Amino acid sequence: MAKFRKKPVQIEAFQMTKERRWDNSEWPEWLNQAWNMEPSEPGCLYCIDEDGLVGPGERLCITTLEGTHAVTFGDWIIQGVKGELYPCKPDIFEATYDAA
Repeated sequence: MAKFRKKPVQIEAFQMTKERRWDNSEWPEWLNQAWNMEPSEPGCLYCIDEDGLVGPGERLCITTLEGTHAVTFGDWIIQGVKGELYPCKPDIFEATYDAA
């Protein structure tokens, strides 16, 4: 079995908290753009209600090429090297990324 090391790439990331969910003044421009996309578009950030329907609610989701991923408070939202968005749990983020 061969071993591989991840290439060093620079990404942008934003940690979503409950406070930041309701006050988007700190959101980076790329996250604001994702918020204004249609929920079916890859890279879209949107919310769902308690029934799982798109609309006003506290639960955030990201549409990716692989499907829909939930964002929980404390997760990092990453903009990858090709502009794609995906959530990352805080412990995985800390183990994988260093500040640039």
